[in-house]
Amino acid sequence: MSNKAPGFEKNPDHRVDIAPATVHVKVEIAGQVVAETRRAQRVDESNHGPVYYVPRADVNAALLSKTEHTSYCPYKGHASYYTIAANGRTSENAIWSYETPYDECSDIAGYMAFYPSRVD
Repeated sequence: MSNKAPGFEKNPDHRVDIAPATVHVKVEIAGQVVAETRRAQRVDESNHGPVYYVPRADVNAALLSKTEHTSYCPYKGHASYYTIAANGRTSENAIWSYETPYDECSDIAGYMAFYPSRVD
């Protein structure tokens, strides 16, 4: 069954390039490591800076709670959001994940991204 992104049909020049990252990614909040990996995916999208997506297996799920917040991208799909709670600090909707992304972005399925302004 096809799950094609409608955004590319309307705007074929829009780019969403996904490739293995060549850097070590470490995310912390309040002195607690939330995620650490050398297996991140780097997403370079038209009109956006690069975003590093971390494999869900490399994220400390014990610090997360899924929220009701969602968003939609016509290139990647529907995103779910998570709040981080660590060492007495809470960062609302600090993480997003495309759990069933469109086919063109399937390489980020099972990965999570972090708002840099909401983590240390």
